[in-house]
Amino acid sequence: MVISAVNPYLEENFAPVSTEITAEKLTVIGELPPTLSGMFVRNGSNPQFPPIGKYHWFDGDGMLHGVRISNGKASYCNRFVRTKGYQIEHDAGRAIWSGMLEPPQPNNPYGAFKNVANTALVWHAGQMMALWEGGEPHAIKLPDLDTIGGYTYSGQLKSAFTAHPKVDPVTGEMMFFGYSLFAPPFVKYSVVSAEGDLLQTVPIDLPVGVMMHDFAITEHYSIFLDLPLTFRPERMQRGQPAFMFESDRSSRFGIVPRHGDNSSIRWFESSPCYIYHTLNAYEEGDEVVLLACRVASTTVLMSDVKKSETEDESPHLYRWRFNLKTGAVREEMLDDASSDFPRVNENLLGRKTRYGYTAKLTASAIPLFDGVIKHDFSSGKSETHTFGHGRYGGEAVFVPRPDATNEDDGWLITFVYDEESNSSELVVVNAEDVTGEPVARVIIPQRVPYGFHGIWISEEQLAVSV
Repeated sequence: MVISAVNPYLEENFAPVSTEITAEKLTVIGELPPTLSGMFVRNGSNPQFPPIGKYHWFDGDGMLHGVRISNGKASYCNRFVRTKGYQIEHDAGRAIWSGMLEPPQPNNPYGAFKNVANTALVWHAGQMMALWEGGEPHAIKLPDLDTIGGYTYSGQLKSAFTAHPKVDPVTGEMMFFGYSLFAPPFVKYSVVSAEGDLLQTVPIDLPVGVMMHDFAITEHYSIFLDLPLTFRPERMQRGQPAFMFESDRSSRFGIVPRHGDNSSIRWFESSPCYIYHTLNAYEEGDEVVLLACRVASTTVLMSDVKKSETEDESPHLYRWRFNLKTGAVREEMLDDASSDFPRVNENLLGRKTRYGYTAKLTASAIPLFDGVIKHDFSSGKSETHTFGHGRYGGEAVFVPRPDATNEDDGWLITFVYDEESNSSELVVVNAEDVTGEPVARVIIPQRVPYGFHGIWISEEQLAVSV
């Protein structure tokens, strides 16, 4: 099956792969640490059929790529996330849904949109789930990556489910939200117990529907991002994009107690911007501190739009300080290097950390990441691991070393594609020595297309996974 290339996101290493394989005894360059034991899984967009009309990178069916590591050896498998939409198109032998750059399909007999489950992954209460922010999560079996099916908390889930839920490493609770575009409430906020019970779902009032891709948690609060990437159906009636960045509209940050609701939320305003991904948040004295990658504006969901020379859509790591006592807001850039896909040692999520990690962007028209930046928030300095000439990767997941005593004692793991050899590998970098050579490179027997977000499933989690 060949998908003809009609735009950059169907060419070269953005192009999908159609074969699902399982491969044992992979070649390892270097040495996999003996204490590194578990499974790295990454989600991404991989259309199974030629798309209808204009194709956006976010449109493709979810495909999981997993590398199992144990006793210094590695194996690989990749599987489509078999959503209902995937199966309907698979049985039909063609694409049935158009993408987000095309007009909605209200008369599609199978539904107006397809849940592609292609964005991210979460492991909680013994279950790994593939996520897409427009619908329900999908339960995935480990370690074979087979799809179990939609996961709705025994029918209690009545909203969409963000691609970026947050799991508190201390309490085990998971916080998530779902946003709606056409009618209020535009956001619903939920808390799941450590045992996997959906404890609460409450509405959060917004003046208009917005694309809210991520949020953040601290020890006691959740932080919502009401940013000026708005959705207004009336624009469609005028022949304009429904999604537009309104540069004259402030950014609003809503801080709510973890088990609070709309009556207890407090809003703070700052300069207009968009945030695709947060790195972390924490409490410090009277302040709630947020770390995230900020862009000044975005045309991500607009087709045929020419950017002006003054528009800057490159993301940079920023810090916001929201003073709960005075209402003051402070905003500052932490690094002038363009980067996104931020990660942190998730054993400290919601607490103050010294380090954070972002994927370093090249100066290209399409998102290509040529390295990983380690940010030291104590010194204000950073170090970069560079993948090498013609080699590009993605989000680097931090994996703590068992029994580590230092925050950065562990490894950074990501897939890297080599343009010259047209091949892919899993790269393992010592997080305490990011400028050094990788400690191990696992050669993958087929190309791994660029994707979105990954997860590390520890040996202990694999043992109790459904």
